[in-house]
Amino acid sequence: MDLGLLGSGLVMGIAAVGSAIGIGIAGQAVIGSWKKCYLANKPAPMTMLAFGGAPLTQTFYGFILGFLFMKPEAALHPENGSLYLGIGIASGLAMAFSAIAQGKAGAAGADATGETGKGFVNYMMIVGVCETVAIFAMVLSMISLTVVR
Repeated sequence: MDLGLLGSGLVMGIAAVGSAIGIGIAGQAVIGSWKKCYLANKPAPMTMLAFGGAPLTQTFYGFILGFLFMKPEAALHPENGSLYLGIGIASGLAMAFSAIAQGKAGAAGADATGETGKGFVNYMMIVGVCETVAIFAMVLSMISLTVVR
C-alpha cells in the first residue's frame, strides 16, 4: 500500500504544481491589465481576480482525490498499490495541465477585459471549459477507486 499512499501524495502535489503555474500565468496578466486601467485613469475591474484564482480549484480536486486514496479498505489490499499510484499520477497530470491551460485562458481573458471592459462572461466560459477537464479526471478516478477491491 506504500505505492498507493505515494499516489495519494502525488495526485495532490502534481495538481498543486499545475495550479501554481496556472495562477502565476493568469495572475501576471491580471496585474498587467489592472496597471493598464490605472494608467488610463479607468477603474480596474475586480472581477478579473476570478481569472487569476480559477486554477486554484485543481488543487482542491487533487486534495479530495488524494484523501479518497486513504480509505481503510485500501490498506487491506496492498496489491492494488501500483493501481493507486498510476491513478494518482495520471489524474494529477490531467489536473495540472488543466490548471495551466486555464491560466493561459484566464490571462487572455484578463487582457481582453482590461482593454475593452467587455466580455467577462464569455471569457469565463472558456476558463470553465478548461476546468471541465480536471473535473472529468477527478470523477473518473473516483469511480475507478470504487471499483478497486
